[in-house]
Parts: sequence; structure tokens; C-alpha cells
Amino acid sequence: MAVKIRMKRMGRKHRPFYRICIMDSRSPRDGKAIEEVGFYDPMVRIKKDRVKMDMERIDYWLGVGAQPSVNVAALIKKVRTNRFGEAAAPPPMAAPKARPPKQTEAAAEAPAETAAE
Repeated sequence: MAVKIRMKRMGRKHRPFYRICIMDSRSPRDGKAIEEVGFYDPMVRIKKDRVKMDMERIDYWLGVGAQPSVNVAALIKKVRTNRFGEAAAPPPMAAPKARPPKQTEAAAEAPAETAAE
């Protein structure tokens, strides 16, 4: 049996939540899992709180030959190196540009008259 470490989607529409599971590679995405070893919640604002994993169980399954999916492998690497990064603050808003003063009809005609002379 080929065993994979992959994510099972939970949650509702527009509010995803994933469980990191040990599954048979032939089972469907949301099918029965052999074991659940963590979760990933992409909607949490604090990046380091998005992922919780039982690293001892993951190391065991990797040792027995389980293959992580691409996304789970990236999460495992980030958990091991503790590199989640910080959310960048939005750039400060720039002050609006000043509009040029409106010219009246008399002021607009005055330079034309001086040029004609």
C-alpha cells in the first residue's frame, strides 16, 4: 500500500480548513485517513499559529516510507526551520495631490491678450 501525507479539506465555502493526514494514495481527498497528525488553517492572521503538527508521528511515517505531498512538504520544512515570516504592514497612504487652482474666464483671456500685443 502506498502511503501519503496530505491535506484533507474541511470547513465551508470560502473558509477552508485542512487536516494533515496519513492516507492511502488511492483514497479520495476527503476520504478515510489512517491517522491525523495535524492541521493547517490558512485564515488565521498570525502566521505561526496557522499550522500545528505532531512532528514525532510525521517523522515516524516518513521513516516507514510515506511520501508527503508538495504542500505538506513545504509546511513540514517551515515548521522544522521555524520560518513563517511576518505579515508585512500595508504601505502608508500617500497624501492626495493638490489640484491646480481654477482659472476664471477673465484670467484665462488676459495672457492671450498680452501675447497678441
